[in-house]
Amino acid sequence: MPDRAKWVIETGGNGWGNNELEYYTNRVQNVQIQDGNLVITARREGYSDNEGVFRGYTSARLKTQGKFQQAYGRFEARIQIPRGQGIWPAFWMMGADPDHWPNGGEIDIMENIGKEPSTVHGTIHGPGYSGDKGIGSPFSLPAGTPFADAFHVYAVEWEPNAIRFYVDDNLYATRTPAELPKDTKWVYDHPFYILLNVAVGGDWPGNPDVTSKFPQTMLVDYVRVYQKKSGD
Repeated sequence: MPDRAKWVIETGGNGWGNNELEYYTNRVQNVQIQDGNLVITARREGYSDNEGVFRGYTSARLKTQGKFQQAYGRFEARIQIPRGQGIWPAFWMMGADPDHWPNGGEIDIMENIGKEPSTVHGTIHGPGYSGDKGIGSPFSLPAGTPFADAFHVYAVEWEPNAIRFYVDDNLYATRTPAELPKDTKWVYDHPFYILLNVAVGGDWPGNPDVTSKFPQTMLVDYVRVYQKKSGD
């Protein structure tokens, strides 16, 4: 299992604010370390908890909240994402302050929705620009190559007034305070924690269909965080 000194395995099946269909569990069927990779597996299976919540899919969601958080630096992960309609893998960050979302900010380093196999998205969310009003950019591989075919490195480099988004060292977007809607606030001035998950269904990706194959796995080779040296 992942190192519990570094990662919290979240559980629950309440839709997670997006009308998602999965129940996140802490079972090895959904989250384990295998051949040096973190393996998050989304499965089509009925699952119910002792409070009567039932879901038709299971998956896993990990976070470093309360274990690790940092303001500024480079945050990167080498990931091979899953594939298929209704599959929604993500590598992202949330503000580690007590304010309710989106006041603390959110940085989505990589999200993919299965209906777009060759495209990932990098997005920021904050008060007045959250949900479908998040400020984001897509990055696509050439010739329609699916991201799920191979590992790729997804990263942000975060400074006080800029967040730069990368795929395999390709800089594809830079967010700055100048881009924010009028009378909204740049909330990226405090520590954030890291999340990794594979959702199933939801408002953005839509539900799985007859083309969706299960189980689907996301493989994470590593997650690395760097700080700038003073004077750099």
